[in-house]
Amino acid sequence: MKKILAILIALSIAVLAATENDLERAYAKEFAYLKAQKQMLTTRLKSVKKTQNKKLNDAKRELGILQNTVLKKNALSERLEDDLFRVGQNAQVVTDDTSLIETVMMQSTATLKPFGINLKIDTNNYQASLVELFEKSDELISELATVRSETGKFYIDDGSEKTGRIIKVGNIASYGISSDVSGALVPAGAGKFKVWNAEGSAQSANALANGTLEEEIHIFLYENTNKEIEEAAEKTILSVINSGGLIGWIIIVLGLAALVLVALRIQFLMSASKSNVQLAASALEVLLKDGKEKALASIKQQKGSTARVIKATIRNLDRDREHIEDIVAESILHESGRLDRFGSMILIVAAVAPLLGLLGTVTGMIATFDIITEFGTGDPKLLSGGISIALVTTELGLIVAIPVLMLGNTLSAWAERIKDSMEHSALHLINEYTKQS
Repeated sequence: MKKILAILIALSIAVLAATENDLERAYAKEFAYLKAQKQMLTTRLKSVKKTQNKKLNDAKRELGILQNTVLKKNALSERLEDDLFRVGQNAQVVTDDTSLIETVMMQSTATLKPFGINLKIDTNNYQASLVELFEKSDELISELATVRSETGKFYIDDGSEKTGRIIKVGNIASYGISSDVSGALVPAGAGKFKVWNAEGSAQSANALANGTLEEEIHIFLYENTNKEIEEAAEKTILSVINSGGLIGWIIIVLGLAALVLVALRIQFLMSASKSNVQLAASALEVLLKDGKEKALASIKQQKGSTARVIKATIRNLDRDREHIEDIVAESILHESGRLDRFGSMILIVAAVAPLLGLLGTVTGMIATFDIITEFGTGDPKLLSGGISIALVTTELGLIVAIPVLMLGNTLSAWAERIKDSMEHSALHLINEYTKQS
């Protein structure tokens, strides 16, 4: 049995030894194959990397070339945009210059046409048209820059037309000479003239007509003959008030009424202030000399606020001092209504006058804007009415308000001084009577 097991073990060892040798040979073979594959793959990887590096370098070179090309294209595009902008500016300048030339030609044509010069404008050759314009203008200036005489018509003050000799000094002044009237001429509108009645203008006209020159020439210069020149009207108080309209007259009427009230109040206050000291002195003298009854009899013959206050004081001299002082204060308060007469009305006028002026200003501005809305701003004469109301009423309101306010406050202060004097006289009379008692 032992022998059999030993044989089996020996056989197993022999088989295992043979199998191990075969496995080693197989492993060696496979290792050699894998090593060959690795070497082949390494060689191929190197080749691929080399190829890719070359392609990457070529791509970088091409990218750099393309970037340079793009930068050049961008620079070219910016230059083209600048050129296009300059071309557009030049085109606009040419258009503006063309419009300016057309405007100049149109204005020149309209200006020269009244002088009998008709210009033909060639839109395809403005240079030739401008040359013709300057030549014609130079000829006209040379002609107008002289003193020339011609027969024509002009008007005089009464509107009648006269035919006579017209002496033109350039294109800025004219003189008219007829059998019965002569003098400088001013535009009357629509190219017509009228005589300007100014001192010395007739002598200057006759001197120019005779070809002589004086040391001093009375001349009227004008810009054109299409706009009438009107002699400035002399301003008077009534014309200024009339320019203020109805509100201006209302302000003036209020101002006159305030002046009348001021005059009446001054008269009242002067009468009260004159009799104040005299009445107090005479009443005190009679009171101390002849007694209360005689003093009352003498003071009853007097009239006015001061007399009434002193009369009430004397009548109550036998009462307590506190009671007497209350009676005096009550009497003065009662007389305040007479002393303050018309004072409130005067101050009311002083307050209302500038408000009426402001009302006139608003009314005038509304009228002005209505005219502007309807007729525009072409003719200043249309706007003068509303502007006069707007400015004159404010001026009149201030002219009335300032002196009336000053006079009203002055008279109020005067009335207060009279009241203080009345109170002082009554208290002095009480004190003197008390001392004697």
